[in-house]
Amino acid sequence: MTEPSSKQPLNQVEQDNRERQNISAWIGRNIGAQVSRIERQRRWRPVWRVQAEKNGAPLPLLVKGTRAWNCIPYPLIHEMKMMQVLEANGIQVPHVYGMADDPEAFVMDWVEGGRDPGLVMEAVESASTMSPERWVASLKYMEVLARMHKIPAEQFEAAGAPRPATAQQVALNHIERFNDMCHAAEIVDPFMEFCMTWLRRNVPQHRTRCTFVTGDCGQFLNKGEDVTAVLDVEIGHLGDNLHDLACFRGRHPVENMGDLPALFRHYARAMGEELDLPVLAYHTVAFRAVGYFGPLFALADPQPGGDWVESAVQVAFIGRRCAEALAEVVGVELDDIQLPDAHVTPLEDMALNKLLLEINRLPTSENFADWQRDTIASIPRLLLNQAHYGRWAEEEDLKEMAAILGKRPANIREGDIALRDHVRTAPPEQDAQLVRLFHRRLLRQCLVFAGPDAPADHLFLLKVEPILDMDK
Repeated sequence: MTEPSSKQPLNQVEQDNRERQNISAWIGRNIGAQVSRIERQRRWRPVWRVQAEKNGAPLPLLVKGTRAWNCIPYPLIHEMKMMQVLEANGIQVPHVYGMADDPEAFVMDWVEGGRDPGLVMEAVESASTMSPERWVASLKYMEVLARMHKIPAEQFEAAGAPRPATAQQVALNHIERFNDMCHAAEIVDPFMEFCMTWLRRNVPQHRTRCTFVTGDCGQFLNKGEDVTAVLDVEIGHLGDNLHDLACFRGRHPVENMGDLPALFRHYARAMGEELDLPVLAYHTVAFRAVGYFGPLFALADPQPGGDWVESAVQVAFIGRRCAEALAEVVGVELDDIQLPDAHVTPLEDMALNKLLLEINRLPTSENFADWQRDTIASIPRLLLNQAHYGRWAEEEDLKEMAAILGKRPANIREGDIALRDHVRTAPPEQDAQLVRLFHRRLLRQCLVFAGPDAPADHLFLLKVEPILDMDK
C-alpha cells in the first residue's frame, strides 16, 4: 500500500526495503512462489533479480520497474503488452506474469544466458567481445528479428501501438514523440533541432509499410549458439523495419556486434528482400537521435539513483556518432581534434580528490552496493577532467558559434538558444557546415571525458562504421 501523504517521506533504505517487501508479497499472491532473495541490478531503471521457489522447484524471476525520470514516451505497461504479443507469436521473450503497482513494475521469468554490457561506462569497465558462440547466436537472432518483422502490424495495434500510415509517419512517428517530450521539458539543444529538421526534410517517401520495431535492437541472451531470450522492447513501436538494423550500427562497437555487413545480409535472406542502404543510413541518424534524447532528459531532471555520468557521457558519445552518421549521408569530411595542455586547477584538484576519497570510504550494504558507490564517485572524476579542459571546450564552442551566427554569444546558454533558432530555418546548403560544427563540439566533449593520453581506440572515440559502400 502507498504511504499516506501526511507521513514523512521514506529515506532510501526504507524505500528499498518497502519495495522488496511489496515485490515479495506480489509474487506470493499472484504466482504462489516464496521469495528467498531480491537483488537490485545495475541498470538505467530499477530492475530486481528475484530468487524464488514454487512447489519445491526454483523459480528465478526478474522485476522491471519504471525509470526514475521521464525519458521515454511509452508507459511501462506498453513494454509488457508488446512482449505478450511477441510471446503469442512464438518469439523467445521471457514469460510475463503481470504488473505490480507499488513499485510500478512487471514481473517476468529470469532467463539464463549471456549478453554484452548495455551501458557505455559498463562497457568501458568490461570490454565487449564476440565469442564464436555469440556470433552463431547473432546470426540466429537475425532470423528471429525477421520473424518479428513479419508479425501482422494489426496485432501490435490492438495491443496499443499507434499505427502510422504515411511515409512521414512511418519514418518519424517514434522520434517525434521524443522530440515533443524535449520541448515539453523546455530543453534547448541545437543539435537535436538540426537533426529533427534534417530528418523531416529527408524522409524516404517510398517507405510506407510498417512493422513492429524493437526500437533498441540487438539485445538478446544466448546460451552457447542458441538465442534464449529477446530483451528490452520498452520503446517498441510500429515503423520502418530498417530502423532495427540501424540499431546495430549505433550500438557497435560499444557492444561488439560482430561483422555488421554479414549480419545484414543474413537478415535480408531471412526477410526475403534486399536492403535499401540509403534508408538504413537515414535510420542510423534517427536511431542515434532517439538515443540522444534519453540521457538528455536524465541530465535535465536529476532524480535520486540512476547514473548521472553515464547520461553525460552518452549525450556526447551518442551525439558525436549521430553526427558521423549524418556526415556519411551528407557527404562531408569530419575534422580531428586533440586535447590541449590541461588548465592548472590546484584547489579544485584537492577538493575533488578529497571528495573521491570520502566517497570510496562509504560502507556498502544490500541497499547500497559497490556499483552504486562507484556511480557516485564517477561524478567528481568527471569534474576533474572538466576543470582541466572545460574552459578550452567552451571557448572553442563560442568561437565556432560566432562563425555561424555572425556574432559571438555571451555564454553557452545564449549561444545554444541562438543556434537552435538558426538551424530551424537554415537552408540545406548549410548542412555540411552545421554537421562539422556539431561534430567538433561533441568530439571535444568526448575528449574531455576520455581525458589526456587516451588511446585512439578509446571506447568514447570509436566511430560509426560506414554503410553506403557495403556492397562494393
